[in-house]
Amino acid sequence: MNKSVPSAPLSGPVLLSSRWVIGHQDGKHAIFENGCVVYENDTVIFVGHDYQGDVAHRFDYGTAIISPGFIDLDALSDIDTTILSFDNQPSWKKGRVWPKSYMERGPYEMYSAEELAFQKRYSFAQLIRNGITTAMPIASLFYREWGETNDEFSSAATSAEELGLRVYLGPAYRTGNTFVQDDGSIEFYFDETRGLKNFQDALAFAEQMESRSSSLVKAMLAPDRIETCTPELLKRTVQASQDLDIPFRLHCCQSDTEFNRIVDAYGLSPLEWLNSLGLLSDRSLLPHGEYVCGSRNVSRKGNDLAIMRDTGATFVHCPVVSARHGSFMDSFSKFRHAGVRIALGTDTWPPDFIQNMQVGIMMSRVKDDSIQSVRSEHYFDAATIGGADALRRPDLGRLQTGSKADIIVINMDNDRIGHVIDPIQTLMMAGSNRDISTVIINGRFVMADGVIPDFDFAAAREQAQQQFDRLVSLYPDRTFGHPPVSEIFSSSYPSFDGQKKDS
Repeated sequence: MNKSVPSAPLSGPVLLSSRWVIGHQDGKHAIFENGCVVYENDTVIFVGHDYQGDVAHRFDYGTAIISPGFIDLDALSDIDTTILSFDNQPSWKKGRVWPKSYMERGPYEMYSAEELAFQKRYSFAQLIRNGITTAMPIASLFYREWGETNDEFSSAATSAEELGLRVYLGPAYRTGNTFVQDDGSIEFYFDETRGLKNFQDALAFAEQMESRSSSLVKAMLAPDRIETCTPELLKRTVQASQDLDIPFRLHCCQSDTEFNRIVDAYGLSPLEWLNSLGLLSDRSLLPHGEYVCGSRNVSRKGNDLAIMRDTGATFVHCPVVSARHGSFMDSFSKFRHAGVRIALGTDTWPPDFIQNMQVGIMMSRVKDDSIQSVRSEHYFDAATIGGADALRRPDLGRLQTGSKADIIVINMDNDRIGHVIDPIQTLMMAGSNRDISTVIINGRFVMADGVIPDFDFAAAREQAQQQFDRLVSLYPDRTFGHPPVSEIFSSSYPSFDGQKKDS
């Protein structure tokens, strides 16, 4: 076994072996016990047993799973603030919706350019650490003056290439936002001129990215949320997506506020409205798919699932963040049997993709009141093949001859996991992000034995905490009634600081 793993790509064929290899055969994943994967440069050249060709480098991982990397189509690229709303509700009273007073004084950027650059690099390293080899980043606009900027995403592209993460990048834009009136009601504000200018900037960024020869950084378009986008903005987005042949992601079908807003404005469900405008296709990626006609989450009748199936659009299912907020796709099995395309996203901290699949399986079985409704491989498929197909990338999400060498190693040789009968079923029962030891993207070892070259996690965590604390201190500015931080965010129990001494 060669234990020396350089950060630069290895020359010549590289052979990886382990107890279980998740290869791809006859259009679906297959388990090769005591198998191997061989790749050269950035491409897989063999999966199976008894490779007979020349090998320049060998790595035997023993009792481990060698798998295609996970594809995260709603990947956190932020200093996550989900913890602030985990027990502190309702969101409109806790700074998650701008109050009218903040709108009138003029929203401002709560992050500096340096902080934005840091949070992208920090979160990209965390994605790699969690076995995510292809990511479509997402960050909150609650803390922004309006939309994201090209400069911050140019910096993000540099960070992705330096760390070796495969990404689809595009600054988020919108033509409107929600705000809280003085009486506590939620209203919508729109500035289409400003939003269309944001779109033009985002389009220029996409054109710039697509003109580059980078094998890791590609472009996407990122209108923020369906309820904060005017028809004109969405129509221009879809036309640009077609012209450049790139995906676009639109957060959709994720709340009753959004669903009711679209129904009240257009007399159609969100998916019916998008379809009526000709906006849905196999380039359309829609987180989160929780409020659709034909599900138990809404009473309105409609053909939303048929629309998704027939247009080829993809729901980006985010099990952990949905469950944390007391909601869930209804239901994974129903959507899958209806022929709807499903990929996965994390959209929260930590981006533990294994936990994401585990929670998805458990919540799906609860929603369906059936332990047989969904199996381990259904979620594993969504995490790999589903994301690749959503990106129209048959060279991703599977390990077979000709696919990209995006590979992760999951260590199964530890007492916490215990006995193994089936590697994927055991992973869904007992695995976690801590079991991911090695990550290879585009043929490059970007993490080995849990170490990412030239990235200091301890220093980064300290910087992230400082940035988080500063952001929390600004919350009164953008919270309804402007209460102090201590009133916005309650403590779980009375807290006593032993470091402070009486004067």
